[in-house]
Formats: sequence, structure tokens, C-alpha cells
Amino acid sequence: MPKTGSDSKANTGKKTTAKAASAKKAPARGGADSERVFISEADQYLFGQGTHYDIYEKLGAHLSRENGEDGTFFAVWAPNAEQVHVIGSFNGWNEGSHPMQKIGEVGIWTLFVPGVGEGTMYKFLIHARDGRKLYKADPYANYAEFRPGTASIVTNLKGFAWEDDKWEAARDKTDWNKQPVAIYEAHIGSFMKHPNGTEDGFYNYREFADRIVDYLKEMKYTHVELMGIAEHPFDGSWGYQVTGYYAPTSRYGTPKDFMYLVNALHKAGVGVILDWVPAHFATDAHGLGEFDGQCIYEHPDPRLGEHPDWGTKIFNFGKPEVRNFLIANALYWLRVFHVDGIRVDAVASMLYLDYGKKEGQWVPNKYGDNKNLDAIEFFHHLNSVVRGTYPGFLTIAEESTAWPNVTSEIGGEGLGFYFKWNMGWMHDFCEYMKLDPVYRKGNHYAMTFAMTYNESENYILPLSHDEVVHLKCSMVEKMPGYPIDKYANLRVGYTYMFGHSGKKLLFMGQDFGQEREWSEARELDWYLLGDRKNAGMKEYVRELLEMYRKYPCLYRIDNSWGGFEWMNADDADRSIYSFVRRDETGKKNLLFILNLTPMKWENYMVPVPKAKKYKLVLNSDEDRFGGWGNSVPAELTGAKVPCGLQPCSITLDMHPYSAVVYEF
Repeated sequence: MPKTGSDSKANTGKKTTAKAASAKKAPARGGADSERVFISEADQYLFGQGTHYDIYEKLGAHLSRENGEDGTFFAVWAPNAEQVHVIGSFNGWNEGSHPMQKIGEVGIWTLFVPGVGEGTMYKFLIHARDGRKLYKADPYANYAEFRPGTASIVTNLKGFAWEDDKWEAARDKTDWNKQPVAIYEAHIGSFMKHPNGTEDGFYNYREFADRIVDYLKEMKYTHVELMGIAEHPFDGSWGYQVTGYYAPTSRYGTPKDFMYLVNALHKAGVGVILDWVPAHFATDAHGLGEFDGQCIYEHPDPRLGEHPDWGTKIFNFGKPEVRNFLIANALYWLRVFHVDGIRVDAVASMLYLDYGKKEGQWVPNKYGDNKNLDAIEFFHHLNSVVRGTYPGFLTIAEESTAWPNVTSEIGGEGLGFYFKWNMGWMHDFCEYMKLDPVYRKGNHYAMTFAMTYNESENYILPLSHDEVVHLKCSMVEKMPGYPIDKYANLRVGYTYMFGHSGKKLLFMGQDFGQEREWSEARELDWYLLGDRKNAGMKEYVRELLEMYRKYPCLYRIDNSWGGFEWMNADDADRSIYSFVRRDETGKKNLLFILNLTPMKWENYMVPVPKAKKYKLVLNSDEDRFGGWGNSVPAELTGAKVPCGLQPCSITLDMHPYSAVVYEF
């Protein structure tokens, strides 16, 4: 009998046993209003075709009522199993007392167990054809035991009092390409640690909601992207090696606690995006790997079914039941938990058969090249179903290559995503900003290059967790110079980011100048806000976010030259950039001027399109932002003196490492 984790720690930090976990409160029964759960021939047919989009209501463990008795209906897909049993706290983990029955040809096993209620721990005991006994967590479980335990837990997802009808109705009518999207990427377990002295120090979802809502409202973010929500065994994977795709991790509480978090964010006007990981899954024994003794979720050929660098399994996207598992999972988070989008991790690893592999470790497709045709079709299917049904739902691709048409209308040749992370912009930005200013003039066009391909996709500019780990340094520590220079550099860099075409994403801590690299094991260094530099950085980013949301020219036209125009992209000797953002109205345009050197440039002439008044909106060098306190004119008038390619110009002093924004 394997260890079920029945003596593991609950998310409160207290010890529990399997018996205590199931008896903590009176088990919830089906009650007179409960419907019988069963799997029809139509259910089996649709699942076998890969088109049963609410299969999560059938497979798994569901409170049910049969023949006047309350209990739980169990169902699992295990087509190659010799026999399957349900074992759990309800039967003392007896391996022979509750055999399941195989129904139909698709390979689903079912059993109704009277008396089993909410809070009951269970697993599926799979008898493989080769004689092995496999103790598996439920792939469709909605709740899981707190790690290191690995049992699934019967739960009831019904009955939460949602208060976000208006939010959801508005979301599905929204064209996010024409709206501000400023995302705060967060990891719940390390955002802030609980002062209660427990080993992990986790806030639960409800406590986290109380803290994150206030912060996001203060800072003016539009969305939060949550890392690592699906159940995963290893904290250090950050949630990217999943075992429970249908279970919000029990590290932070119950599924209804997670509903509370989403509901609270929606009430505050903040959208919720989840990191979603269809590229690969964990190899832990209780997980999806060789689930029924054979490879039913992963491809049986290791050249197609394994990531050698990551030590994970690759989903078999050519199998209808696997596609169904994943597409229904995206819909599950949307329908059951009301999330507003998914950021699909590691899309490039899915699109290319040879991703991260050497010669001999991969198999070409039928045309002899490296494109994964099954993964391409999976993305077409995913986006057509999800975006076709919920047009305001965001599907976002983290795709790091030049694969064409990642973002596109659904039904065409493109993959159909709403947005794509602009990894090229991120790389160029970070590499440029790390340079000593004396070398920046030789790399000047790294900062202008992204605009040459900006029209090809609908982009998000990401400065994510991946940029502040593994000895890459925090954002502020990437900057050259003394500490005051580092913060000044970063303020100018963030101004460039918020002025540039594309939606925005910052990882937690970056907005106040976190100095240490991020670790999932500790909280952010909030104490730094007692320092003038960090408090000033936080205030500056807050003003950038406020400006971003206030001025439609910064978000209405993000994917064409109609919304962006260089005033001077070529002043490499001074490392100064100037550009204009505008929208279709031609009103409330913004002029950005950025000095990326420690030099003061007096009487600097900037090309401008019109001879009119230019009113100061933002000056990164103000004392309240941690700057040197240098002032710039509150108002300038464009003179009819041609400069560059523009008919007019303004003149001002550009102070060291400074950015100014003017409205006209």
C-alpha cells in the first residue's frame, strides 16, 4: 500500500489525518435536489471524438443520488486497465472492496458508492495488464490533498454565491485589443508570508484576496496573472509541472476559497488570468504518466512523449480524449471559476517536434519537417471553441519564436490566440538596459527593432518571473551604475515600456524595485518600501499605470503604425529616443522623450508634428519618484522649425537618466 499522505500538513499548517480530513465537518450529501450523475452512450461518443466540452461534469468524483441514497459517483478513463478499484478513507483504503465497472468501448470505468460525501479522500487503484498495481490520483479531481499527500478529495463545487454577473457580461462584449491591459503577474505563496509562524507561511485564497485586491486597486493594474494554481507536487516547479489539472492547489485552501478570490477581484474591477500548462506534465507516480499501465495521456514513443531537458511528459495531442481533457479543462476554469483568460506556457515547445532535443531524440512529421501538426490542430480547436463561445476570454501564447500568425481571428490559418508575449522585445530590452551607457550607442537599434515587426501580432510586453531568477538578477540589479543610477535607469526603462506599442505585464516586486532575485520560498522584500528609492519607484509605476489607463492613445491602436510614430529613432550618439502615441481621434496625443545616458543634454531639439502647446504629464526625475529633483518646463510650444522628418520642434534640457511625457 503506497503512502497516501494521510499524515501530511493541511494548508493551515496544522497536522491532519485522512480520517480527520473526511470528518472535519459532516459530509455534504447530495440531498433531495441532487441529480443522479451517469455517463450515457452519447457522453462516451463525444469524449471519444474529443468534443465533450463539459466532460469534467461526468469524469472524476461527483456527489450524486441513486435509488434514494446519497453518495458519490466515480468515473475514470483507463482503457487499457485490467480492473480498477476505488480506494479511500471511506473504505480504509481496502484494495478489493469497491471494484468499478467498465462501460462501452472508449474505456471509462464507473461506480456509485453510497454514503461517500464531501471531504472523503480517494484514489484509483489501476490493475495494469502486466500485473502492476498503480495508485493514481483522479485526473479530473476538483480538490487534492495538501502536499506531500497525493490523494484526491471529494468536494462540492456548487453553491458559491457569485457576485460578478455584470463583470462577466461586460467581459464577453469587450475587444481587449482596444482596451488597456496591464497585468500583474503574481505567485500566491511568495507574494507575502503569513505571520502566524507556520513552516510554509501560506495565506489562503481568501486572505490573499484581501491583500492583493487593495494593492491592485492602488496601483491601477487591470488584470492579475496567477502562477501555479493547478495542483502540483513540487513547490520549486512554480506550478509548471502539474498533476491535478482540475484542482486549484490545496496549498492555499479549498476550491470555494479560490472562487472567493476570483469573485473579490472581479468586484474590484480586476480580471483574472491563469498560467495554463498543456505543453507537458509531471512524471510523479500518482499523476498522468502511464496512467493505466500504458501511455494514454502522453505519446508512447519517448521521442514524441518526453522533454529530455525538463524531465516531463508531453501530451499526445493526436488522441481525441487527450485533446478533450485539455480543452474541457480551459472551459472548466472559465465556467466553474469565472477566470478571464489563460496564458499558455511554452507554446514553442508544443509547435516544434525538435524543441530542446538533439538529433535522434525527435521524429519528423509526415512531411519530413519539425512542425507538430497535432499541436497546431489542437490550438485551432482550443481557440475556436473557447474564443468562439466566449469572445472576451483571453488566450495568450508564450511563444518565443517567429512562428507566423500566432494571434489571429479564429477559423483561419493562424493559431487563433488573442495575444502573444513579445519575447523578442523583452530580450532586446533587458540586454540593452544591462549595458554600461558607454556601449549603448552601439546597440541603439535594439530598442527600436520591435516596432519593425509590431504589426505582425497582437503583443503583450512581458517582464515576467523568468527574467528575475536563475542568476539573471532582479530588474533593478540588471541596471548599470550606483544604486541611484540603477533606479533612475529603470524608471526610464519602464517609461519606454509603457509608451511602446503592446499591452503590459510586470512580475510582482518589479514595480517597487525588488533587489533580490525572486524565490518561491520567501516573500517579496516589502521592507524596501521604507527606502526613498523603492517608495519612489512604486509611486512612479503607479503613475505610469494611471497614465496608461487614462490616455486611450496608449492602448487603442497597439498593432499598427497608426498608433505609434518615431520622432527621432536615430540619435545613437546621445542614446535619446523620442516618439508619439496617438489614437484614431487625434486628441490627447502623448510625446515621449527618453535619455538613457548619465549625461545632461542642454537645449536638446526634439522633432514634433505640430506647432502647438505641449503640456507636461510626467517627469521621471522628480524627487517624489526618488529622482534628483531636476525640473523641466511644464509647458512647451512647438516652433515651426523643421527637425528630422517633422515640420516643427521643441527644445528642452534633458537631464541624466530621465524620461518626460508631454500631452498635445
